[in-house]
Amino acid sequence: MSLDDHAEELASALGADTQEVREDLENLVQYSVPIEEAKSSLRRKYGDGSSRAGEPEPAAIGEIAPTDSAVTVTGRVLTVGKRSIRYQGQDQVIFEGELADEEDTISYTAWEDFDLAPGEAITAIGAGVREWEGKPELNLGSDTTIEKSEQSLEVPYEIGGESELVDLEPGDRGVNVEVAVSEVESKVIDGRDGETEILSGVLADESARLPFTDWDPHDAIEADASIRIENAYIREFRGAPSVNITEFSVVEESTEEIAADASAPRHTIADAIASGGMFDVAVRANVVGVRDGSGLIQRCPECGRTIQKGQCRSHGSVDGVDDLRIKAILDDGTDAVTAILGTDLTAEIYGGDIAEAREQAREAMDQTVVAESIAEEIVGREFEVRGTLSVDEYGANLNATAFAASADEPGDRARALLDRVEESERAAVMEGSP
Repeated sequence: MSLDDHAEELASALGADTQEVREDLENLVQYSVPIEEAKSSLRRKYGDGSSRAGEPEPAAIGEIAPTDSAVTVTGRVLTVGKRSIRYQGQDQVIFEGELADEEDTISYTAWEDFDLAPGEAITAIGAGVREWEGKPELNLGSDTTIEKSEQSLEVPYEIGGESELVDLEPGDRGVNVEVAVSEVESKVIDGRDGETEILSGVLADESARLPFTDWDPHDAIEADASIRIENAYIREFRGAPSVNITEFSVVEESTEEIAADASAPRHTIADAIASGGMFDVAVRANVVGVRDGSGLIQRCPECGRTIQKGQCRSHGSVDGVDDLRIKAILDDGTDAVTAILGTDLTAEIYGGDIAEAREQAREAMDQTVVAESIAEEIVGREFEVRGTLSVDEYGANLNATAFAASADEPGDRARALLDRVEESERAAVMEGSP
């Protein structure tokens, strides 16, 4: 059914002017409001099936569902971000962030400038609802009325978007951080307006290291600088959060030097997985096995994916290109993760390059001997592993950038721990002596 047909049908049911209904309907649809939600909004506007004065009934944030067509909700603005998107071929400035009440939070996107500010208590009347990444999100548009309250609303959440890198998650908007620039480089990409210069690299604070992209290069971003960034948003990049800086972001030199270690923060595997993904993390764990697909493998020359029996899932029958890889199962007692080692790290552990692995497989007439040789070297031993952790429905993977045997043995650490426990017990006895 076309937009005209929807408008004519709705106007007939409401007893309203068809052209007026069509204009209202077109206005909602161009802001990505689904057609059925747009029609429900107009039914409320023209007085059919609406609550008092055409307004939706008030709802607590925790009660809002993606299936709601529109709601009236009261909350406190936690964050306000501003950025530009390309919508239907045109640039559109949007405002986005989080709203909270006493028990829950919800993200919002405002398609108009309602002059929102962090800390304000507001009531959004007629806010649309859509599903975003499996959760409800408020859409504030031309049919939304924002009423600001002079009375404060106490909420158990941080206001203003101040954050450490370790706490950032994909989907966060209006974020403020103070960080050190660990790495930065200028690139020219094929952007939405043709060739575009951007900055990319790595930011760090005492809690974590994360990749960043500055889509409108700021002069304050240079190697080793300590900076404050306001109004950034977070996307997922290779399974981990990535800081995005835009023309609406404010980037200034920090008033303090930001302490940031070049080493990766150490976590247990369980904590790293619970984070949902980490760009740069270090774990200490035992290798308990080597998965199939390790050792000497073949990749598609077109897409680089691994192939089986000369068959690529995307390109069919191909002449594979030999490569080396390890998929090691790490377990530190809290959880397990698959560490994926690329060509160079694998060759270092194997003790030979691709040509030598190919020769060993040829002599044995079985390429699995390469994986067996690798397993003999690493299974049952403890390693320090650093890399990028990603988590999806298939499990957790750690793409390793460093893989080295632990410098100290578990037995030595156990004895040191026992010594500390015994020393503490002796001190407690001494304190209790008359």
